[in-house]
Amino acid sequence: MLTRTQRRAPKIKTAAAILIAAGLAIGASGCSGASGSSKPLVGLITKTDDNPYYVKMREGAQQKAAELGFELQALSGQGQSDNDSQVKAIENLIARGAKGIMIAPSDSEAILPAIKKARDAGVFVAVLDSPTNPASAADATYATDNFQAGVLIGKWAATQFSGKQARIAMLDLSPAQVAVDVQRDQGFLQGFGIDVADKSKIGDESDSRIVGHEVTNANEAGGRTAMEKLLQRDRSINLVYTINEPAAAGAFESIKAAGLENKVTVVSIDGGCPGVKDVKAGAIGATSMQFPLKMAGDALQAISAYIKDGTRPATSQGLDFTNTGVTLISDKPAAGVDSKDTAWGLANCWG
Repeated sequence: MLTRTQRRAPKIKTAAAILIAAGLAIGASGCSGASGSSKPLVGLITKTDDNPYYVKMREGAQQKAAELGFELQALSGQGQSDNDSQVKAIENLIARGAKGIMIAPSDSEAILPAIKKARDAGVFVAVLDSPTNPASAADATYATDNFQAGVLIGKWAATQFSGKQARIAMLDLSPAQVAVDVQRDQGFLQGFGIDVADKSKIGDESDSRIVGHEVTNANEAGGRTAMEKLLQRDRSINLVYTINEPAAAGAFESIKAAGLENKVTVVSIDGGCPGVKDVKAGAIGATSMQFPLKMAGDALQAISAYIKDGTRPATSQGLDFTNTGVTLISDKPAAGVDSKDTAWGLANCWG
C-alpha cells in the first residue's frame, strides 16, 4: 500500500508564476501573451492543476506544443466540478487570440455556451477525457472509451465473483452525473451483468447486490469518507467500484481500518503509476489504464492540421469521438478478458 505522499503529485511549477484570479489557476508554458510571442497560442484547460492525471496531461501537452511550434497556456479550475472557472479560462483564451483550446470539461453540459462562444470566434475546440453532451458541441473529442473502461473492470470482477454473492459499493464522482462519471459507473455494472435501467443515469438500478452509491470528488479523502459511509450501512460489502485510483486508495484505507482488506475486492480506472503499484500491492484488484499523453498529443496535432489547411479529424469507427485506448491491468488474469500485468502497466503508466 502506498503512502499518501507517494500518491499525490506536487503542483506544477511553470516558467511563469502561478496566478490566481477569479478562482482560476493559470500556468504558462513558453512565452506569455504579454511578451508578444509570434507562435500561435493554444490553451489547455483541466479540471484541477494538481491531480496526477492532469499533471501528466499537461506535461505531454507542453512537450508536444514545443514540437509543433505553439505557445501553450495551461489553465485549470479549482476542483472536479468547477465549471465557472473553466468558463473564465475559455474567455481568457479567446481574449488573448488563441487559435485552439483543449479542455477536459468539469460539466459536460454547462460548458457548452462557452465552447460555442469560442468556436464562433474561430477557435478550434478539442475536448479531452470527459466528452461534452453532445460530443458534436466541440470540433473534436479525444478520450478513453469510458464505458468500455468500466465494462472491462466489470467483466473482470464478474469472473472473481463467479459462484459467490457480490455486495457492491459504488464510489462515483459527484452528484452532477457528468458524462465520464455516468459512463464508467454504468459500464462497470453492465460488465458485471447488472441491468442498468437508464444507461444515462447513475443510481436507478434495482439490483439488490448494490449496497449504495456515494460520491468521492475523485480524490483520496473523498474515497475514504464515501467508503466509511457505505461500510457503516453494510459491512458485508465485498466489491467496490471506484471512479478513479485516488478514490480507490482512500477507499482501501477505510477498508483496511475496518479489518476487511482480505474480504473486499476493489476495482478502478486510470492507469496512473501509483494506481498500478496499488494493483501490484493488492489494494486494487484491477484497473483500466487510459492514456492522457496521447489525448493531448493527438488534439494538438488536430489543431495544427486545422490551422494549416482547415482539416478536421475523423472520429473512431462507430463512435462520436476519437478513442485513445484503454487496457485492463491486473496480476490476476481473467478468462475471456484481455489484460496486461503490472510489469507492463508500470512500463506504460503515467504520473
